[in-house]
Amino acid sequence: MSRNEKKIKGDGFASMLFWTAAAIVLGLFCSFIFLPLIGVNPLDALGIMITQVFSNAYSMGNILVKTTPLILTGLAFAFTYKANLYNIGAQGQFYAGCICAAAVSLGLQNRVPGALVLLLAFAASIVGGGFVGALIGFLKARFNANEFLVSMMSTYVITYFMQLLLRTVLQEEKGEYLQTDYLDNSVWLPRIIGGTSVSLGIVIAVAAAVLVWVVLYKTSVGYRVRVTGMNQDAARMAGISPKRQYVLAFAVSGAIAGLAGFVEVNGMQHMLLTNFDTDIGSYGIGIAILANANPIGIIFSALLFGILQVGGTALGHYSNAPASVIDLMQGWVMVFVLVSFFVRRQLGVRRMKHQKTVSGEAA
Repeated sequence: MSRNEKKIKGDGFASMLFWTAAAIVLGLFCSFIFLPLIGVNPLDALGIMITQVFSNAYSMGNILVKTTPLILTGLAFAFTYKANLYNIGAQGQFYAGCICAAAVSLGLQNRVPGALVLLLAFAASIVGGGFVGALIGFLKARFNANEFLVSMMSTYVITYFMQLLLRTVLQEEKGEYLQTDYLDNSVWLPRIIGGTSVSLGIVIAVAAAVLVWVVLYKTSVGYRVRVTGMNQDAARMAGISPKRQYVLAFAVSGAIAGLAGFVEVNGMQHMLLTNFDTDIGSYGIGIAILANANPIGIIFSALLFGILQVGGTALGHYSNAPASVIDLMQGWVMVFVLVSFFVRRQLGVRRMKHQKTVSGEAA
């Protein structure tokens, strides 16, 4: 790599860090500006969030609990993004994973060893989410369907299918609520930090992020996915089938989102109920964009959103701020994250043009 190429690459990384930091700071700044409108002093709010979030092990453990599924839904969006595809339906794939994990756990608990049930639920959630994702990829490959719209609408299909199951075969024994019975504690994911709700799910999520990074950047599978995303025509000339990569990318993406369903049902909720974690898929998009779709960066982006969720909850408890203040804070950060994405993209185009100019002059 020439000195100019190294400089351009370094400038691009520095620009990404700058705009990412700017998005976070501006998002939080705008959030706190609006607090006086609801009768909350911004400085007092900041003090409450800092002191309460890090006041004890349980609160800090809640950050990891909130972070766990966000890592996985962020990874789900990032994997298809690397193929220049947009999986907007991670929420539906997440619910598919929840359904499969809950059904397997309820059907097999107290009949087979708990550890085996956990492994089967783990596999079922991956298969369930992966199937939904693969179907979206197939429609894109076979009919050139708009994956943005298809994946988004699939969320509604899976959501209503889940509600149907919660009204029928999966409904709790008394038949009074749209939820399943509680899972037996033999099929709960083990707690790994005493005095908190942190389960083995956080380890699974971090391991998944590392595995996705390895697959994308150290294997031929990831290389084909990334080449397809950069230039489909070049991929075809290299003997890579873009259509096959569509199905593969969406299947892997759906499997990761489905895995988030397993860690939530078996690690945190210990049951399946209607309308829970309804924003987890949309937050995953912002988290992936904030991390520039880097699997390792997604861990830290998800951690930031976890801190915001726990901090917003604390603010609602210890001030007269409404519970919706959490959505306000995360919404503003999301807005500026998306703005920074388009700014970074334009800057990237300019860098590429500059690089071509430099290369032409050198020739």
